[in-house]
Amino acid sequence: MWSLGTARTRFAASAGVAAALSACALAPVLAGAKSPPAEPELSPRLAELAKPGVRGASRATQAKRLDLAPRGPGSLVRDGSRVVAEVGFDHGAVATVGALRDAGAEILDVSRRYQTVTVAARPAELPEIAAVTRVDGVTEAIAPVVRGVDCGGLVRSEGDTQLAAAAARAAYGVDGSGVTVGVLSDSFDRDATAPTHAAEDVASGDLPGTGSPCGTKAPVGMLDDTAGGGDEGRAMAQVVRDLAPGAAIDFATAFGSELGFASNVRALWEGGAEVIVDDVGYFAEPFFQDGPVAVAVDEVTAAGASYFSAAGNDNLFDSEGRSIASWETPEFRDAAACPGPLAALQSCLDFDPAEADDPTLGITVTAGSTLRVNLQWAEPWQGVDTDLDAYLLDAAGETVIGESTYDNPGSTKKPFEFIAWTNETGSPQQVQLAVQRCYGASCNGGASESTAPRLKVAFMQNGGGVSALEYPESSGGDVVGPTIYGHSGASGAISTGAIRYSATTAPEYFSSRGPVTHYFGPADGVTAAEPLAEAELIAKPDLVATDGGVNTFFGQEAAPDSYRFYGTSAAAPHAAAVAALVRDGNPAASGEEVREALTGTALAVGAEGAFGPFDVGGGRIDAEAAVGSLYVEPLPGDGSEEEESGEAGGEAEAGALPPLASTQTEAEEPGAVVTPVSRADTARPRTWFASHPRKLIPAKRRVMRLRFRFRSDEAPVTFFCKIDRRRMQRCGRRIARRFGVGRHVVRVRARDAAGNLDRTPAVFRFRVERRR
Repeated sequence: MWSLGTARTRFAASAGVAAALSACALAPVLAGAKSPPAEPELSPRLAELAKPGVRGASRATQAKRLDLAPRGPGSLVRDGSRVVAEVGFDHGAVATVGALRDAGAEILDVSRRYQTVTVAARPAELPEIAAVTRVDGVTEAIAPVVRGVDCGGLVRSEGDTQLAAAAARAAYGVDGSGVTVGVLSDSFDRDATAPTHAAEDVASGDLPGTGSPCGTKAPVGMLDDTAGGGDEGRAMAQVVRDLAPGAAIDFATAFGSELGFASNVRALWEGGAEVIVDDVGYFAEPFFQDGPVAVAVDEVTAAGASYFSAAGNDNLFDSEGRSIASWETPEFRDAAACPGPLAALQSCLDFDPAEADDPTLGITVTAGSTLRVNLQWAEPWQGVDTDLDAYLLDAAGETVIGESTYDNPGSTKKPFEFIAWTNETGSPQQVQLAVQRCYGASCNGGASESTAPRLKVAFMQNGGGVSALEYPESSGGDVVGPTIYGHSGASGAISTGAIRYSATTAPEYFSSRGPVTHYFGPADGVTAAEPLAEAELIAKPDLVATDGGVNTFFGQEAAPDSYRFYGTSAAAPHAAAVAALVRDGNPAASGEEVREALTGTALAVGAEGAFGPFDVGGGRIDAEAAVGSLYVEPLPGDGSEEEESGEAGGEAEAGALPPLASTQTEAEEPGAVVTPVSRADTARPRTWFASHPRKLIPAKRRVMRLRFRFRSDEAPVTFFCKIDRRRMQRCGRRIARRFGVGRHVVRVRARDAAGNLDRTPAVFRFRVERRR
């Protein structure tokens, strides 16, 4: 998994993976078959880790033995002395939790939908966990990379000006009030070495909370700050604060597990966040269908949320300006033979789109950089028939220096392989990637020999590390370049690319490009999704927003008390903050209306829009135009006029709920910004018609003046009315309007003083009928 933070590789100091495997580790390869794990249910890496000689070794040595990075993106997710793993079941996952605990597992997340339990376990306990009844497979988790008074605080991101957020606030009087922005990232206030901490950011006005000089007292709400450690989430919250100073902010970690991430997406929405933003992606999220996080994103956006996801920092250019961040082929092509040390393997991929056979793909890795190879193929989760394995060879093709050999059909049930390898030399090094198709009795899952699916290799480099690719151009059906994937490629997500705070002519060079193509329905449970009737091409990213803006502690130091936050991790919260301004200007706007406002008013990037939809989506956000496109003025007749008698008026609607006392105000808790907090008022008001005309109104004239009165179970509230096909607008508790002959509909919603909006409008349909 990844967190899309600063474009420079934040973990460049990590020690590398070994330059060669031991002869013992290579023996199974030379035999032409995968070595079966000690416990069949354990992944090859976990089986290796469970061995006494490996589990007692240093983390750097373990990383070399497992072909993973020793720390940071592409490393094992750890919880102290424990490693995090996903335990899959065909059925009965929930009922087996007790048995997993008895085997030594600490339970982190239980997904009935995906029949998967995420656990933390000591390496020595892994075989016993794998032996629990009904366990179908145990797979390691791979660490992600990260993807009131407006007083401004100590520093303010330049995105406030670049995206015209300051202009929007001035023109329309919006500041995000009444809107909650949910932030998902690594952590919020867990980095002991950070230059500032949350309490200091509150004191300087860069975050809301008790003691802020900006007069805002509600602290950032902590739903879950139990994982991660880089505090990138706090930097994202500062961005939201800069552009939408009146918005409430909630935080939940996206680290720990992919399913835990999906759970926290839903938790933020259920907790009241109508705008949600993340900068995290898990390497195993599928390329060719929606995975669990994307399913959660699509659910909350269908319910009305605006969801922003960092597009990624994975775009790569070679010396000739060609985008080389991925390589994809429409089907597995058999090479005449496997390369050197893999000669005994059954079948290897031919990378050459022309007539010649080439069983390896040359990749040039810059000095000191970690190569992260993400191999996936077009088969659905839980329905994998093909077993592909990935191997890295040295430049001469004579030594295996890394491998990934999951039992895809039988254990993981995911079309996914991953290798991390570090160039520990002082100069660029070329490595060779080989992909074998394993089938028959020699493979643990008994994979099919007849399948030859579409496959894609992406290099998840977070801003650099790969300078050349042997086949750098799309040719013969092969496609080179696109790297947006996972939930950032979901239809419901607004995938956000980056443009530097000082630029107008081009997006950041590292900002991931699209498009995304799906061939299967969403991975939603333990049953394989059906193929789509036709492939779905999804244009991504959706837009671009500022990166490189200043904050108080995170990224590259720019000046005393000032750091620059680069990457699409910075761009996404800028976009989310503008969405909060749009929703403040029209609290009744739907998520789709907010999306259209942002993308439809965005500015072209480059001369005459030189960059297209797969580079920048709709373009660079223009907050003033986006707010203006949906902004609602108060309706005339907002409650100041007295109700008149007669003339088609109506009595109170039968069964109308009586008004209740208003809910209590927010609790103030000194220091709450660094501890879990909850807002006192998170309940959404209910709205109904206190009086309205009859449903069939006989009219002697072509136009009738009709009156409506509204009520809510909270006070005070602001009402928003939508009459027929007109835009939803602010209105009073009573309105009087003229209606012509025909059918009509009036919708009304209430928003309380804490900003909670009734998500379901009260609706009254009626007809005016001309009678002489």
